[in-house]
Amino acid sequence: MPQIALAPMEGVVDYPLRNLLTRLGGIDSCVTEFVRVTDQTLPRKVFARLCPELLSVVDVSRTPAGTPVAVQLLGGKPEWVARNGRKAAQLGAAAVDINFGCPAKTVNKHDGGACLLQTPERVYDVIKATRDLVPQTTPVTAKVRLGYLDRSPYLDIAHAAAEAGANRLTVHARSKADGYRPPAYWDCVGHINSAVDMPVVVNGDIWTVADYHRARSESGCSDVMIGRGLLSCPDLARQIKASLAGEDYIPLSWLAVAQLVREHYEVSKPLFPKKYLGNRLKQWLAHLKRHYPGAQVFFDSVKTLRTEAAIDACFDTLLGPYIAQSPAD
Repeated sequence: MPQIALAPMEGVVDYPLRNLLTRLGGIDSCVTEFVRVTDQTLPRKVFARLCPELLSVVDVSRTPAGTPVAVQLLGGKPEWVARNGRKAAQLGAAAVDINFGCPAKTVNKHDGGACLLQTPERVYDVIKATRDLVPQTTPVTAKVRLGYLDRSPYLDIAHAAAEAGANRLTVHARSKADGYRPPAYWDCVGHINSAVDMPVVVNGDIWTVADYHRARSESGCSDVMIGRGLLSCPDLARQIKASLAGEDYIPLSWLAVAQLVREHYEVSKPLFPKKYLGNRLKQWLAHLKRHYPGAQVFFDSVKTLRTEAAIDACFDTLLGPYIAQSPAD
């Protein structure tokens, strides 16, 4: 069965959200938010903060639903990325992923993410050093874009990753300069898939089941990675798996999704200072409103709220009648 990975999204796809989305089903693997690497081997607590799944005593580096979680590293110094990759592997990471795709100006200014794509040799050096130091039993993977200022170097980037020994390459089908503007150039990922002898995963602009099938057709890739599409439609992976199996599936309603949103909000409350209360909730609603008109209405009702009581009251108004009508367990 083709695989579906949940994409890492800095400041959004954290441990509670990985737990919730993988519990819904259809997602085969996850990648953490990036661990920023400079010039030191980071302590266990840093890895555990972004990947609490490493602390599990039952199934290390898996969500409670059993989905494997890779630890993602970001940095431009081969020696230190490699040393931290080895540390992640020692802690039990399902895989070590290296971020060459982040387009954020702050990240690129500090020699991380997509800026390294300007020099494919640097991509090679970082991956090679990491692959050499991380035990062979732990996959070393990479996430890239098609280029930095334009899309012209994508084959050079892919060859650098392959020659360095990457076990898998995920390609966001745009350049850094493209940002997140449509379209995604899935055909370019297809050229990469034909040119290198390693698994290639296509990523970018997969919002619907139809997008999924087009992305696979144009790229020739068996596997996909989805980020914003799963945030806007939490059961998209289940919809896709049902489509592949030829099964009927009724997508989640807005009110069913709203219950998941409240659960995520409640779980996230103790993780952030009170002054940031509701920030993750509003971030997720901003994605959900693309797919659910009701999410836009709810977002408008909570966007200016700052207190727990006020946000809770909005949830009670939205979900109270729905819960009252639900059959008892």
